[in-house]
Amino acid sequence: MLKTPLKVSFKISKKVPHKFNVLLILLCVGFSCNNLFAQTFGYVDADFILKKMPNYEKTEANMQDAMMKWQTEVDKMTQKVEKLKSDFIAEELLLTDEMKSDKQAEIKKAEEDARAFQNKIFGYNGQYFTRQAELLKPLLEEMQKSIEKVARKKKLQFVFRNSGDLSLLYAEKRHDYTEDVLKEMGLWEEEGKDEKKEKKK
Repeated sequence: MLKTPLKVSFKISKKVPHKFNVLLILLCVGFSCNNLFAQTFGYVDADFILKKMPNYEKTEANMQDAMMKWQTEVDKMTQKVEKLKSDFIAEELLLTDEMKSDKQAEIKKAEEDARAFQNKIFGYNGQYFTRQAELLKPLLEEMQKSIEKVARKKKLQFVFRNSGDLSLLYAEKRHDYTEDVLKEMGLWEEEGKDEKKEKKK
């Protein structure tokens, strides 16, 4: 249950410089806000939770299969470009200027096609990342529901993710609600506790 923020009452002494009084007020207000914030936030290790979910390994395997197929296509296109270049070098002395121009245009087109395909699959908002988001969506939604339930039970106003792009530089262990979320999802096991400790080393 949330505690009432610390109330501070004092009188400004005429003997104390005004700047000191202002500083004292700011310090007291800051302490009061920090005291409240410390009671209403928590964090979870989202990556750790995700890897404990039953369907995560299947999802990861599907992504690996898709990535390997796409990478194979990229490799084929790259090899085609290299072959065109090596053939051109081997035949260059025998080619007319017009034939050289045609070969060089063919190489340029093959290079552009290879780059375009690679960007389409692995570039920003490419098919690989779109597919990954689609496969992870149900897992993330399930985790989000459990996080919200824990937040309501613990009366938390903020829950941060201590993994991935956003990392907490420091937080006391009492603010870690990873275990609570795993329990809410029915995924917590005693060995998971040791595994999480090992992960943090």
